[in-house]
Amino acid sequence: MKAILFDLDNTLYAPERRLFSLIDVRINRYMHEVAGIAPEEVDGLRRRYWREYGVTLQGLIRHHGVDPEDYLEYVHDVDVASRLSPDPHLRRQLSDLPLPKVIFTNGSRGHAGRVLHHLGIADQFDDIFDIRVAGYLPKPFRDPYDKVLGHLGICGSDCVMVEDSADNLKTAKDLGMRTVLVGGRREPFVD
Repeated sequence: MKAILFDLDNTLYAPERRLFSLIDVRINRYMHEVAGIAPEEVDGLRRRYWREYGVTLQGLIRHHGVDPEDYLEYVHDVDVASRLSPDPHLRRQLSDLPLPKVIFTNGSRGHAGRVLHHLGIADQFDDIFDIRVAGYLPKPFRDPYDKVLGHLGICGSDCVMVEDSADNLKTAKDLGMRTVLVGGRREPFVD
């Protein structure tokens, strides 16, 4: 093994911290206030875009002409400090891992940096790959994985992927990665 890829949200901190719920509120607000989508249509469109494109952002780009940078800045403008604090136990666990560690997230690099800072683990990671790595195409599509592996100069069988999304781990497994599911139910492709 040559590297460990970590998802960020709801993987490095517990979903019970409800940080992502703050982002959900911002996504809904953005869809209504900025993209001009009627409030009663927001939930249905989010589900549709998630199903079709892996993230809401792709649907908003394709169907509403949304500027992805504006979107990322808006939806990640949340008070991370109100939900996260340094986690010495997580820090020790990460420091005990003898491999390079990178973040691979469908969020933004700035958001990832804030989360890592507030958890007190920013120095434990060698790099951050965000949704921009493949032109805003998210996990579980294969292209972002290929781009990350290319940047790292390794193949899938050289790394481990740690994720809270079984769908995202399916792609990782298809590329030969060892897979670790955080929370959720066990799938046949999860090691």
